[in-house]
Amino acid sequence: MKALLLKNEGYSREKPESTALTDMSPFVEYGDIDDPEPKDGEVKIKISLASINPSDEMFIQGLYGVPRISGNAAGFEGVGEVVKSGGGKIGDGLVGKRVAFVAAPGAPGTWSEFSVATAATCIPLRDDVKDADGAAMIVNPLTALAMFDIVKNTGEKSFVVSAGASQLCKLMISSARDEGFAPIALVRRDSQIEPLKQLGATHVLNTESDSFAKDIATLCRSEKPRIFLDAVANQTSALVFNAMPNRSRWVIYGKMDEELPTIMQPGQFIFQMKQIEGFWLTRWMMDADPEDRMKAVMTTQSRFASGEWSTDVTAIVPLSEAAARLPEELAKPNGKVFIKPD
Repeated sequence: MKALLLKNEGYSREKPESTALTDMSPFVEYGDIDDPEPKDGEVKIKISLASINPSDEMFIQGLYGVPRISGNAAGFEGVGEVVKSGGGKIGDGLVGKRVAFVAAPGAPGTWSEFSVATAATCIPLRDDVKDADGAAMIVNPLTALAMFDIVKNTGEKSFVVSAGASQLCKLMISSARDEGFAPIALVRRDSQIEPLKQLGATHVLNTESDSFAKDIATLCRSEKPRIFLDAVANQTSALVFNAMPNRSRWVIYGKMDEELPTIMQPGQFIFQMKQIEGFWLTRWMMDADPEDRMKAVMTTQSRFASGEWSTDVTAIVPLSEAAARLPEELAKPNGKVFIKPD
């Protein structure tokens, strides 16, 4: 089968000048790989559409928490039809069904014609869920719901999100709107401010503005947000955390900027009882209560099916053209890019 194949092994030993993908050729190449065969408890899936997430971009560069396997297909998440079961009641029951899935560890990824997934982790999709929504159903929506639960459990109505115009943050912002919460969204372009306010953000600040430091400090005093959900993790993030009140938590789930943050006042951890922690969906999926996982899955499908949530599509790129076209498409703001087998 055809696939985008990893050209490197393990993790990168070099710190890149930038994590933005301006050239795919050092990391993946279009080529052939044997069709995968599912093991017991797994299913083989004919891919309809594969998603590209920031985690994919970091992974192919050797900067993610999973080692690369040279010659294997890249890509974590996708949607497709189950064409074969490796055995087991769950897998056998999925044959012929359209599912959202994450590729099994070590299996060919979703940037290919076929992939393999653990049957128990596949999500059978309703007919009224679009392929684009199904292909982007796990990484972003489940992360959004899981992290929004962190906000709800604090009892505070206000919270801060960086990368506010990302697909994931848009899902969190709309959920917050529906449940009476007051998100403060951070963006890098003025053009993103009004659309996010219409979506449900109470405040939207441009981190590139000359008045940003003053503005975020003022908001933190008035709104008292105690959760900062951060996908950027740079010095601006540290500035935001420094401005937040006692008992605040800086929850880092991504690293979209190569700049390293410096903690401005270490005494925050001693005298203000502040915390810095990480969030990884894979860990949440393993540790969360099964009922909570199922509730999140049902909520996600229902919101996509009703149109309450939707996936903003920047481009759908043929697999054979992906290595050449992805950098240009990924550089466009606000939407998601997908790969479709030719």
